[in-house]
Amino acid sequence: MKSTIKERPYINPYLGGILLGIVLFLSYYLTQNGLGASAAISRLQIFILDLIAPSHVDRVAYFAEKAGGNLNPLDSGAMFMFLGTFLGGTISGFLNGRFKVETRKGPQITDRQRWLFAFIGGAIMGYGARLARGCTSGQALSGGAVLATGSWIFMFCIFIGGYALAWFVRRLWI
Repeated sequence: MKSTIKERPYINPYLGGILLGIVLFLSYYLTQNGLGASAAISRLQIFILDLIAPSHVDRVAYFAEKAGGNLNPLDSGAMFMFLGTFLGGTISGFLNGRFKVETRKGPQITDRQRWLFAFIGGAIMGYGARLARGCTSGQALSGGAVLATGSWIFMFCIFIGGYALAWFVRRLWI
C-alpha cells in the first residue's frame, strides 16, 4: 500500500534525540516506568496463553503474577505504549508519505533470504529479551537514562556485536 503523499525528509536526528529524551522523561514522570517493548509483547503472549490454557497460566508463577485468577494481563501501561508506538508509527508513515510495503535488501540477496534472516535475527533477539527479562530499548534508553552500569555495558556490547557481525554480512548490501 503506497501513500499518495509526497515523501518528506526525516526529522533532524538531534531534534529527534531531544524529543525522545522528553518522551522518556514523561514516561518516567507519568507512569514511573521507562520505555521498552518486551513487557507489552510478553503480556500479549500471556493473554493469548490464558485464553488457550488458563490452568497452565495459573500454575506458572511468572504467568500467574500477570494473569492468574481474575488478573487481566492487558491491564498495564506497557500495553498503551505498545499501542501508541504502533499507531504513532503508522500515522507518521501516512502523513510523511512513507507508508508502503517493501523489502529493503542489498542486490546480493533474494527477498526470501532477507525475510528468513530477519526472522532468525528477530527470534534470537526475542529469545535474548525474554532471557534478560527486557528488550534492547528498555535497557539502552531507560536503563541508560538512570545511569545503570549494566545498561551502559549492554548498550556498548550491542553496538560492538552489531559492527562485528556487519563485517561478515556487508557483502549482502553492496
